Amino acid sequence: MIVSSDTFVKRRADAPPGFFATEAAGLAWLGEGPLRVPRVFDVADDAIVMERIEPGARSAAFDAELGRGLAQLHALGAERWGAQRTFLGPLEVPNGAAPDWPSFYGAQRLEPLLRLAVDADSLPHGAAPRIERVVARLPGLCGPAEPPARLHGDLWSGNVMTGPDGSPWLIDPGAYGGHREVDLAMLSLFGRPGPDFLPAYEEVSPLAEGHADRVELYQLLPLLVHAVLFGGGYGAAADRAARAYC
Repeated sequence: MIVSSDTFVKRRADAPPGFFATEAAGLAWLGEGPLRVPRVFDVADDAIVMERIEPGARSAAFDAELGRGLAQLHALGAERWGAQRTFLGPLEVPNGAAPDWPSFYGAQRLEPLLRLAVDADSLPHGAAPRIERVVARLPGLCGPAEPPARLHGDLWSGNVMTGPDGSPWLIDPGAYGGHREVDLAMLSLFGRPGPDFLPAYEEVSPLAEGHADRVELYQLLPLLVHAVLFGGGYGAAADRAARAYC
């Protein structure tokens, strides 16, 4: 593998087959947009070699640049709901065909993660049937129909880095074609961008009416991922999110 002082190597000895190749493909796809992503120099079954990003101090325009850039990235769109492969952390999630976003979000995201969370015994009593009721109601909950957006897919604050010039960079994607509000909801789950972010996003691409009421609906996805992986209070947090919609 090509390794130097200008590169950064991520290794995982137990990586599932195709894990790092999927990350490389996701970075290349997102890299077609305006926000910067690290270049990939080499990929192996157990590692990926990327451009090293030297972190700097955030510029005064960081949040506005992130908002505009993310709106432009989302607007590039996707051929369909889903992707060839998607990993959310170490979990591979399905990407079967779906006629619309509510069907995809239910069958290819929430239902599989719910089964894993139940198997891991990481949900409080009564949470599973509540989440199932949310899935059944998705056609009326997901808001106006939109075409597939080009999602980062795992957009918590730790996956937005500050480059040497103070501008935002995106790392560690779980990229797929999905609803743009998923990225926005996750970005406000573990930390949140500054007040300039959302106005800048909506200058480029206004959000549909009621988007603020759907934040927890789309936070249910990363909360279930975290419940499966880490247990603890994440199962209870997923249950609280579900209660608002069932």
